[in-house]
Amino acid sequence: MHDKLRNASAEVRQILDSAVDTGIIILNEDGVITAWSEGARRILGWTESEMLGQTLARIFPPESEALLAQELSDARLHGRGGSEGWRQRQDGTRFWAVGETTPLIEGDASLFGFVKILRDRSEQRNTELRLQEQTRALEILNRAGASLARENNLEKLVQIVTDAGVELTGAQFGAFFYNVTNAAGESYMLYSLSGVPREAFSKFPMPRNTAVFAPTFEGRGIVRSDDITKDPRYGQNKPRKGMPEGHLPVRSYLAVPVVSRSGEVIGGLFFGHSETGVFGERSEQALAGLAGEAAIAIDNARLFEAADRELKERRRAEDALRKLNADLETLVAQKTQELQQNAEALRQAQKMEAIGQLTGGVAHDFNNLLQVIVGNLDTLNRNLPQEMGRLRRATAQAMTGAQRAAALTQRLLAFARRQPLDPKPVDTNALIRGMSEMLHRTLGEIYEIEIVLAGGLWKTEADPNELESALLNLAINARDAMPNGGKLTIETFNAHLDEAYAALHAEVLAGQYTAISVSDTGSGMDGETLTRAFEPFFTTKAQGRGTGLGLSQVYGFVKQSKGHVKLYSEVGEGTTVKIYLPRLLSEASIEDAPEVLPVPEAATGETILVVEDDFDVRAYTVESLKELGYVVLEARDGPSALAFLEDNVRIDMIFTDVVLPSGMTGADIVKRAAELRPGLKALFTTGYSRNAIVHHGRLDKGVQLLSKPFSFEELAAKVRDVLDKAG
Repeated sequence: MHDKLRNASAEVRQILDSAVDTGIIILNEDGVITAWSEGARRILGWTESEMLGQTLARIFPPESEALLAQELSDARLHGRGGSEGWRQRQDGTRFWAVGETTPLIEGDASLFGFVKILRDRSEQRNTELRLQEQTRALEILNRAGASLARENNLEKLVQIVTDAGVELTGAQFGAFFYNVTNAAGESYMLYSLSGVPREAFSKFPMPRNTAVFAPTFEGRGIVRSDDITKDPRYGQNKPRKGMPEGHLPVRSYLAVPVVSRSGEVIGGLFFGHSETGVFGERSEQALAGLAGEAAIAIDNARLFEAADRELKERRRAEDALRKLNADLETLVAQKTQELQQNAEALRQAQKMEAIGQLTGGVAHDFNNLLQVIVGNLDTLNRNLPQEMGRLRRATAQAMTGAQRAAALTQRLLAFARRQPLDPKPVDTNALIRGMSEMLHRTLGEIYEIEIVLAGGLWKTEADPNELESALLNLAINARDAMPNGGKLTIETFNAHLDEAYAALHAEVLAGQYTAISVSDTGSGMDGETLTRAFEPFFTTKAQGRGTGLGLSQVYGFVKQSKGHVKLYSEVGEGTTVKIYLPRLLSEASIEDAPEVLPVPEAATGETILVVEDDFDVRAYTVESLKELGYVVLEARDGPSALAFLEDNVRIDMIFTDVVLPSGMTGADIVKRAAELRPGLKALFTTGYSRNAIVHHGRLDKGVQLLSKPFSFEELAAKVRDVLDKAG
């Protein structure tokens, strides 16, 4: 390699080494390392002296060795090479890396080396995998719950549960043992098996009430071991002192009791794997929920079987009575029919209880989990440097996965709100070109229409029909303002509304927008008319010439599309209406993200009382509000919130969850607060409202709601909006 890089100044080297979270590696044209930054040492472990003169082959795992040659080849041919995947450190540990290699070119366009940029993205990758695993577990539990609700056969029920447990935990095999003792009081009947054929267990005796099995069969709790052979309770029973010869190998071990509503231990779910450390805390949590579903389903099946036995006994009694007294035949038939109806009603009620417990619990708990995930992803995104574009895009992708998980939860509960709009990706230029002929017909020959379409215009997501309707309304308004003819100009452009602009305009979020400007050369509006232009039914036209709904419809559509609309006008000069619709980020942008300016913050001393029972959600909310400058009081339930309200402390707003413990909902707290402190502002949040503040699919009048999961920016904007609203 040329001496230029080797003889770089101390300042340049200091700059390279200051990027401690990014590895910067210089290679010559043959792929041999000639410079190794401090960031590379921190990420990979090797020092520069250890790597000079070497290649990067040692950081690629054996299964990925071919990627290095491909990466260098792509850099030579296309000007950029790289990929993301597992890479290897000096100590043998692996991490998820994002790497990019670009060529170094001299003035005569000859290649004299490469520069490779490497980043550790393990944390983001683990977050993505956790979200995928949570979604997969939810789907498995939902599928199992639906199957259990339809099934009354006890053997099929426990087989469904056992199969679902193997799928949830990644076990090699699982079994359900029914809690039945033999004459000696020690054996348990094998009821189902998953992952291996039944013959694999048939030659071995059933598990006994040993120190390992006792906690499960006695219902004392979950037993989980990374290596059961190292457990002091293992191997204490004669004659084998462990598993019999030829038994399926078990190292990772997980056992969960199945306990009925009456407290009876029905049996136990047991799962094993030949490798160590397979089962973790997530496996425990998933199986705890599955065991609860299994207990309800088995209770229901027992009730059904008991009812069926009773029906059969009743039929035998009917036959006997019929022989004794034919006159009792009709009465017995009636009683039998009543018993059948009662048994069916009981079975349906128990099924509905099981489904209700599953969906309600998942909705409340999963939305709280998603709030913590979304909140912390949001915090990560706000604190990542702008130059770390790949990590910012990775965070955005993880955020997208979390938001999809939130949507899945809503669908499961059938609580998805109906939207009157049907938003789709829209190419605004194409839509306006398609309207050109209609606009000419609508305005007439005495009007000149000029359409100026920007090159490289961003796409947006909006209801195309409503957008066409909005533009047509604006064109008609322009025509009416130019009764003797004039010029209508429609122009598109890309726009960025910064935090400073958003802070001055209510309900405007900073960000990138696709903008449409509609201008006319008409009579214009004075200041008073301008301030009322968007009001419904307000019009300056003669009676019968207009409804006053044109601009208000445009305003409502744009606001519902999360956009912004701005009106400019001068008497005698004309009017311009600018519509801003959020940019559709269907693909990750390769541009540097714009500098993020402060979101709307607190006024001096403004105090918010946060009422939230979930510790992690409350902690995120409190820290976010403090970051915005608010004084924050926190409570976990109604009684502790009322203690603050009854005390003589300043409180400007209550921010409360809807569903709370201790017998009071968020609505109850706000109602009591209105009595104690009339005029106190309130903002609700929820992931599962249970109709406390939502009725017939609509929010109660005057209620302000921020749905979980919410982002930092959404929290800041909503709190500011509520506080700034006139009492």
